[in-house]
Amino acid sequence: MPELPDVAAYLTALEPRIVGQPLEHVRLASAFLVRTAQPPLENAEGRVVRELRRIGKRIAIGVEDDLWLVLHLMIAGRLHWRTAGAKLAGRKTLAAFDFPNGSLVLTEAGSKRRASLHVVLGEENLRSFDAGGIDVFSSDLDSFRATLTAENHTLKRALTDPRLLSGIGNAYSDEILHAAQLSPLTLTQKLAPHDWENLFAATRHTLEFWIDRLRTEANSSFPEKVTAFREGMAVHGRYGKPCPRCGDNVLRIRYADKETNYCARCQTGGKVLADRSLSRLLGSDWPRTLEELEALKRR
Repeated sequence: MPELPDVAAYLTALEPRIVGQPLEHVRLASAFLVRTAQPPLENAEGRVVRELRRIGKRIAIGVEDDLWLVLHLMIAGRLHWRTAGAKLAGRKTLAAFDFPNGSLVLTEAGSKRRASLHVVLGEENLRSFDAGGIDVFSSDLDSFRATLTAENHTLKRALTDPRLLSGIGNAYSDEILHAAQLSPLTLTQKLAPHDWENLFAATRHTLEFWIDRLRTEANSSFPEKVTAFREGMAVHGRYGKPCPRCGDNVLRIRYADKETNYCARCQTGGKVLADRSLSRLLGSDWPRTLEELEALKRR
């Protein structure tokens, strides 16, 4: 799912292309994409784009008369910039937003249609999409800590909860926790003061690094290959590969259709975190240290 740095890159690429331009027409290949009936989508046609905003992981396109198109790409939705009037070709294509200078095309991989488009009028209705998470760049250490300790959750869950923090998901939470050298399963109410300082700094630095990098790339060309697995990431998507800090292999915890990547040496004091499915299968044979894991591999 595109997260804060990815959405920031999209906004950087879209601003010079569509702000100040009239939205001439919206073509739908999937009627299921639009999740609102009033105001009708057709009301946006012919109106000039005045503003772009990020709301969590959503992209909001504001046109004249305070009308907003709110896009949520979900896991597999992606945006592409094509020549004006580009055809709605292929099963992945959901919609095209036509401007005089080009067409913004929305695609979604896979068979499940999770991406959504809402059409709303006015600031109050637009704010209803804000889950309430704080922006780490406009908060300080005290507010960051207070927000994440309001309930006692694991760091992984707290960082990815949109009610707590805005725009952070599975990929960048892995990177943040590796940078802070903290276990994804540590409970928020168990952190020491210096851990909070490290986590706050790591959150800001990690997001800032990737925002700057992806925005720089978006300034030269439209971000056509938005992915959760970036070259240069420390642990996310790097299961079995060496940790750039210590050289040990990156490990993972799988749950549902997601996985958490981490370095045991750097983040858990050498402890191998239990994977729900495999630890049930192996029972008492589940390796609890890196040494036991290596011994298991040699069997």
